[in-house]
Amino acid sequence: MNSDTPFTQQVKELLKSISGTVGTSVVLQASDYFSQLQRMQQQIQTYKESIAENTAMLNQQTTEKNKSLYKRRLVAAETTLKRYNDEQRELNLVRHDHLVSVAREVLSLAEGVDFDDTVRKSSRLLGTIQLLSPTEGKQVAESNDRSKQLYKAVLCLRLFDELYANDMIDDPYILKALDNMAPSQYKSFINNEDDAYKEFAETVKIPLIMIAILQDIGNHHPIAKTILYGETLTANPYRVLDQENRKKLLQTNYTQTMKYISQGIGTGKYIGNSKVERDIFDKKEKQKVAFMQSVLKRWANSKDIIGNLLKVPQVYTSIILSTKDNFDYRLLPKVYQILKMNVERGHCREDVVDLLYKITGMFPIGYGVTYIPKDSSGQPLDRFEYAIVTRLYPEKLECPECRVATRSLTFISRGQDIRIEKNSNLYFPTTAKSLSTMSKERLDEILELLASNHQERKKLDVLPRCWHAKEFFSISKNQNLWNKISD
Repeated sequence: MNSDTPFTQQVKELLKSISGTVGTSVVLQASDYFSQLQRMQQQIQTYKESIAENTAMLNQQTTEKNKSLYKRRLVAAETTLKRYNDEQRELNLVRHDHLVSVAREVLSLAEGVDFDDTVRKSSRLLGTIQLLSPTEGKQVAESNDRSKQLYKAVLCLRLFDELYANDMIDDPYILKALDNMAPSQYKSFINNEDDAYKEFAETVKIPLIMIAILQDIGNHHPIAKTILYGETLTANPYRVLDQENRKKLLQTNYTQTMKYISQGIGTGKYIGNSKVERDIFDKKEKQKVAFMQSVLKRWANSKDIIGNLLKVPQVYTSIILSTKDNFDYRLLPKVYQILKMNVERGHCREDVVDLLYKITGMFPIGYGVTYIPKDSSGQPLDRFEYAIVTRLYPEKLECPECRVATRSLTFISRGQDIRIEKNSNLYFPTTAKSLSTMSKERLDEILELLASNHQERKKLDVLPRCWHAKEFFSISKNQNLWNKISD
């Protein structure tokens, strides 16, 4: 059994921290909260009724002895309610601190000391998520569902930077946070050494990651679960819902997510003895919660910049990590055709979609590209090879920046970084036609070499438009796709 590199293992653990089904995760904490919510509300109501009853009885008493009795009962009832509320507050803090810890780890893995380092780190994180995800079989929907939050959060971070660079940020909360920094401080992307940037990250980027993770947390409320899984909780949650149930699910998710942000997560707790510092801390924490709820609320406004900051990555992620039955890995490069259709229908902004396209290019990070190599004189060879998309911000949007995975029909772990032009990429039908004169025997020979090395699939297209790189990536020495190559 192949072990993983430390980074791959870290990403796996991070995914478990967000959406794991055992131990402690953001999703499990929310599910537990929602399942106990009715009982908690009833308990609080019982305590409040006891307080009201004892208050009423106290006001009716005429003797000091009886007044003293009901005062004690009232104090006891108030103390019990306060103790219960304090216990719930502590549970909120556990959920809050876990989510903040996850968000900080996401930021650390996705951002570096300058633009190039940030691009490399975000590319590695997104690519690892994609390459850990099955692209065929029965587990695709379930696995993709567990990976969406993290993937979307990283896209939101990079899209935010593009919105800022294009002077498109219009949110007062964010603008106020930016006012505390010199433009050069932000543009340097420093997050480990610069105090001003770290403060900005805590104020804006951490809450942005948190809301990207929490956006669909309301789907774990019992009402939403009944819609998704049916009354007997045995239905396929990834099936297509009818319009009525879909509308009800969206409303439930939105309402319960909004409540969970303020009531299930809430604010952080000040540690220290200064009242002035505590007041400042509490004010900032409340503003973060309000900002997160504002972003979620504005998601529904197709023209709103900050709403699109969440919506466009959400749509992109829902296609790249699809949970639909008709998921077809080969068609992932068509993601922007679907996003453009959303623009035409008025669901999102074209300028924001274009910025995300600038970031990702046509081919998603981690996608397996098949291409025709060329000899030293630039002439195409009579074979195809495998590569993996490894870098955001391709210079040419339809020409992915890749790491070579095979050389001379042999899998390698230290391939070169190349840009695959359209006239070499077999995804494009016009390129595939250039190999149409090759005999079927030669194509079968190539495919047998590539498939047998990697035990890819039993049935492959003779001339594949792409390849499934998950099993290749499962070997630890093949996971260093973002290391510098010195060959």
